[in-house]
Amino acid sequence: MAADNSFDVVSEYDEQELKNALDQTRREIATRYDFRDATAEIKEEKGELIIRVDGDLRLKALRDILESKSVKRGIDLRTYDWGKAEAAGGDTLRVHVKLRKGLDDVAAKKIAKFIRDTFPKVKTQIQGEAVRVTGKSRDELQEVMTSLKDLDVERPLQFENYR
Repeated sequence: MAADNSFDVVSEYDEQELKNALDQTRREIATRYDFRDATAEIKEEKGELIIRVDGDLRLKALRDILESKSVKRGIDLRTYDWGKAEAAGGDTLRVHVKLRKGLDDVAAKKIAKFIRDTFPKVKTQIQGEAVRVTGKSRDELQEVMTSLKDLDVERPLQFENYR
């Protein structure tokens, strides 16, 4: 009797690479001419970034810099959940950027339903912020992984604990 094979579908980012991308962004902002004598701050708090800038143009430029540094560091752009710009006093704007980590209930249920509908021989189980996928055939699990890469979920997906 063959043992079942399994893997976990998770959504995570490398925190050290995020810190490196933020440091590179801060360094570039400090040296760029269009940010000279301007307010441009990035604060890291638990699970989010708080960005404070002088105006919309600088906000767009800072976002472009942060996203380009993140891509170079291997951080998926779907990790960032950009909020709306709000007035922060003194002609500055504040933006709260939530960092998506883990699968919420909606995304986990969407993934589980997609797998159940597409691959009837594979079982799914939602375990907190991950989805465990179990099946007898390794080839079928590989097919599940490739089809999940094309699934439109608002967060990056990784596959762990492949056994």
